[in-house]
Amino acid sequence: MAFGPDITEQLARARADLRMGVPVVILGEAPVLALAAETLTAQRLTAVLALGGEPVLAITARRAQTLKARAYDGTLARVLLPQDATPRWVQSVADPADDLRSPMKGPLACARGGDSTAHDAVLKLVKSARLLPAALILNLPDAAGFAARHGLTTLNLAEALPALAAQSPLHPVINARLPMEVSEAGRLHIFRPDDGGEEHYAIEIGRPDRSKPVLARLHSACFTGDLMGSLKCDCGPQLHAALAQMGAEGHGVLLYLNQEGRGIGLANKMRAYSLQDQGFDTVEANHRLGFEDDERDFRLGSDILKSMGFSAVRLLTNNPRKVEMMEASGVKVAERVPLKVGENRHNTAYLATKAAKSGHLL
Repeated sequence: MAFGPDITEQLARARADLRMGVPVVILGEAPVLALAAETLTAQRLTAVLALGGEPVLAITARRAQTLKARAYDGTLARVLLPQDATPRWVQSVADPADDLRSPMKGPLACARGGDSTAHDAVLKLVKSARLLPAALILNLPDAAGFAARHGLTTLNLAEALPALAAQSPLHPVINARLPMEVSEAGRLHIFRPDDGGEEHYAIEIGRPDRSKPVLARLHSACFTGDLMGSLKCDCGPQLHAALAQMGAEGHGVLLYLNQEGRGIGLANKMRAYSLQDQGFDTVEANHRLGFEDDERDFRLGSDILKSMGFSAVRLLTNNPRKVEMMEASGVKVAERVPLKVGENRHNTAYLATKAAKSGHLL
């Protein structure tokens, strides 16, 4: 019997390490030592510089575009560190909070040539840890021995890349009756992923006929809108309107997916809000942070629906991408049901951006 962690478990360990500022080692043809820029300390930066070599700060092409750095590697740029690099300098490149106040961080010189596959894997890993997508990376010839001497988590690049791209299987944990204001015939289902990530929920109203398209909504968690009544988005009104419609019809399934901030996490979402206060729209803010417009994985929703026995839906959404994902994942969308609620003077520009740049049908 094998007691050691498999690649999924190793990735979970690596995410936790990076969030705490602990380095991880990626093994492959060009092995590297990697630290998340957001949690980098002065002590660890000094230790990395003392190893010699040429450490780089890997950032996404989106962030590189903002900084006018050359993304020679396509999806990322490898920024060369100045000799007097400090954690403050590293974080100023990674974090756009002070871009307008201190716009001149460069010109930034970037590495070109060589293998950047491990750098790409590290950025994907840092993103999945809900940290700023930037990492300090150093080529490390004796990587396995170095990791063993310092007790560091190691990942095999050939195993890590496909595991990072794959969707973790979800398993039902428990379901129980949950009477709600919209319907006393409510039931809450909990689903847990294999990769140690956040659990996702399905709120089932009534007893929907599995042989017919069910009224359904994929709702991404929004702490600010769903719980705090934020006026900056339309999430809270959409959540309550969808549940109310299901209650009125007597059946439905609302999938509550823990993908806060379009998949970037609450801390990064608040960073985006801060950038919006500086005049950037929601898409521009995500790009300045180094993220894509939308980092969510909507396959989670189709997997949950199929596991509950549903093969067709009437989908409550204004987002055509959700319809496309459902169809591509084997769940037929018999009807797109519009959900146009929640506009106010604080989110008019936000909704206009969703329509113009993200294709929402508003």
